[in-house]
Amino acid sequence: MPIDIDPANVPVLLLYNVDPAWSEQEKAEVTAVSAQLGRAIQDVGHPTNFIEVNCDDISGYLKSFHPSEYVVFNWCEGLPGVPYSEWMAARALERLGFAFTGASASTLALSQDKFRVKKILDSSGVPTPEWLVCTGSWTDGWSRYPAIVKPVNEHCSEGITRDSVVMSADELAQRITYIIDTYRQPAIVEDFIDGREFHVSLWGNGRLEMLPPVEMDFSLFQDIHDRLCTYDSKFVPGSVHYEKIQTLLPAPLSRSDLLCLGQVCKAAYRAVGCRDYARIDVRYRDGVFYILDVNPNADISADASMACAAELAGFSYGEMGSRLIRLAARRHPVWGRNHGECHAGVPGRQHTA
Repeated sequence: MPIDIDPANVPVLLLYNVDPAWSEQEKAEVTAVSAQLGRAIQDVGHPTNFIEVNCDDISGYLKSFHPSEYVVFNWCEGLPGVPYSEWMAARALERLGFAFTGASASTLALSQDKFRVKKILDSSGVPTPEWLVCTGSWTDGWSRYPAIVKPVNEHCSEGITRDSVVMSADELAQRITYIIDTYRQPAIVEDFIDGREFHVSLWGNGRLEMLPPVEMDFSLFQDIHDRLCTYDSKFVPGSVHYEKIQTLLPAPLSRSDLLCLGQVCKAAYRAVGCRDYARIDVRYRDGVFYILDVNPNADISADASMACAAELAGFSYGEMGSRLIRLAARRHPVWGRNHGECHAGVPGRQHTA
């Protein structure tokens, strides 16, 4: 791949999903943030087509585009009307022969299952909180409290509230039953790490780079039940957690702690099979960084932690998007022939992919 490749020579298909069942407000919000990303990568120089996916037939939307001529920016969080289908969108792109940004279908499918991810982290020697998967209220002698209870197949903190933190065996049994009855899936119980929390964005393949970590500051909460990132903290403006959890960027960490954090997050990234970029959620207690979650299709909206961290590192929103495109382009049959690094053609500054 030419060192000084011009983004104008790498056309992009920006693929995002809009479910017809969503409210008009939800549709408008997704369309707006997708357009913001598309305009940003256009400003860097990439010719960009916007592909709004409204049903489960991705091939139909892409039939007029040849895989040899485009890189797909995969921003599909799923196929409309198909639960837990994030991985299916990637599988469709793989079958069609497109090079696309982000994780493979197999990694996305893996990340949906907290049980499998935990097994991989444990077998790879990556620190993660002690855990147990429960299909009923029986907890096999669990005795570590406080504990936290989550649905095993949900993401974006779905199912996580202040009631997720339990302090006794009775509370644990009640919460497990609630998760199983409400979400129709097993519950995962974890040792609740009541410590500092970091959201760490990484990008790259082979050589990985950690962007400035973000700390989620819970100092305004005295009750242990509130010292966590809930669903409300991410999606419900005006809620207590949304308003009182502060974000510190960059996280105040010593040089040695940054080095240790980077090592643990890179090990998790590789163990799960992330590609191009990911966000790792981490808790710190007694000198140990514990991996809570690995997000291989992390939110890259302009106000999300990865974009904010990239900006602090010197990348505009469009440059961040272009970097992900160029990482994917190295897997493209045309632009990937030369495996040297490529650079965005931004006047006055270039960043190595």
